Amino acid sequence: MSVSPASLPELPELPGLPEPSEAVIVSTLRAAGCVFAEDEARLLVETARTPAHLAGMVERRVAGLPLEHVLGWAEFCGLRVTVAPGVFVPRRRTELLVTQAVEHARRAAYAPGAIPRRPVVVDLCCGTGALGVALAAALGPVELHAADIDPVAVECARHNLAAMGGHVHAGDLYAPLPVTLRGRVDVLMANAPYVPTGAVGLLPSEARDHEPRVALDGGEDGLDVLRRVIAEAPGWLAPGGVLLVETSERQAPLLAEMARGDGLAARVVEDDEMDATAVMFVRPGGHRTPA
Repeated sequence: MSVSPASLPELPELPGLPEPSEAVIVSTLRAAGCVFAEDEARLLVETARTPAHLAGMVERRVAGLPLEHVLGWAEFCGLRVTVAPGVFVPRRRTELLVTQAVEHARRAAYAPGAIPRRPVVVDLCCGTGALGVALAAALGPVELHAADIDPVAVECARHNLAAMGGHVHAGDLYAPLPVTLRGRVDVLMANAPYVPTGAVGLLPSEARDHEPRVALDGGEDGLDVLRRVIAEAPGWLAPGGVLLVETSERQAPLLAEMARGDGLAARVVEDDEMDATAVMFVRPGGHRTPA
């Protein structure tokens, strides 16, 4: 998203007004190519602490920064999750992983013979930690772990997971997780990168220019990281434990096929309203397997 500064209306800070005119902000954002200018203007006005802060936020948004980086937060599963500059922004479609994880965890908890206990949850490639935060908010007390290779994301996730008592580990996929988690994980979620390298340049500028490449680029076919996630998952999942990964509609059947060689049962889950596709993998031996 780019626009010549000369084409934008000025944002005067008028004496006696609490903020620049919202109508001017809407016009400014619309001229910069923001499709939902009215909604964005409202959020900016609500978030601003002072008129100067508001004018600065509008300027950063016009320059192409993701709205969530400008606001400092993103809405995810009805929660406000802190988003630090340069950290991957959680998308609404990723909420599908949470809804499926909640459904699985609740069914497992009430299955015949189930022993009441805190579910063990791991969020790989956690970014802001939004998945873990949302799942803990829905399920109540959980043993929550998250990991990311990006140190900036790790610090952001630590901030978000602190209230949940979560533990955030810095490193590549499973490598930094405590070995005591092996064979104990009930819910493993991974919003790993799945964009093919050749398609990264086609992403919207908000993602391409302002989010870490490591959170987007999944290798030549987009599946390099997800292959590793799936291959190592059986050693970490508890019997009946579930792995949920986000992917594209085209890639989903390929990922589901990988499960055969890794001893997992798998099924593809889709939500047209969210434009979301996920694959659910279950380690046999528990109370539930994919239908």
